Amino acid sequence: MADVAAASLADHRITALYASPLQRAQESAQPWSQRYALPIITEDRIVEPANWFEGSRFRFPHVLGNPRAWPQLINPMKPSWGEAFLSVESRMLDAIDEAWAAADGGEIVMVSHQMPIVMVARSVKKMRLAHDPRRRRCTLSSITTLARKGEAFIEVDYQEPAEELLAASIDLGAV
Repeated sequence: MADVAAASLADHRITALYASPLQRAQESAQPWSQRYALPIITEDRIVEPANWFEGSRFRFPHVLGNPRAWPQLINPMKPSWGEAFLSVESRMLDAIDEAWAAADGGEIVMVSHQMPIVMVARSVKKMRLAHDPRRRRCTLSSITTLARKGEAFIEVDYQEPAEELLAASIDLGAV
């Protein structure tokens, strides 16, 4: 899927490649690295946020049957089970801004994870960060494209180049 995504931008001038330190993101960055002959720059700020439910399957309303989970569910607008949405938004936009400033006119690829990407997409569209995770628009190897407009970033494109492979894929989460 990552190879299909990398091939979909073959006509672009990719000048830098960043990836989250997590194994899955590093592996997904490999086809980009090979295709564009770029080193993978590990960027800690684009990592998936840690949360209390990490490693378990979160299904609502089934999770309410677990009294140990109740304290974690106090504030879904924050969220109370992990890193705050505002924190994720801030660190992601800082990383994007710094990468953009160093781009020297080329394009940058950043391999991250669903929740951080969704925070950026919602932020640049001036949408509320709190949302229903079941309604996220961000699939495996999807590409969300941003551009700089004045002092802010805007979303200019979203695509799922590996969409045909999604049905047979299994998202094991961040590792």
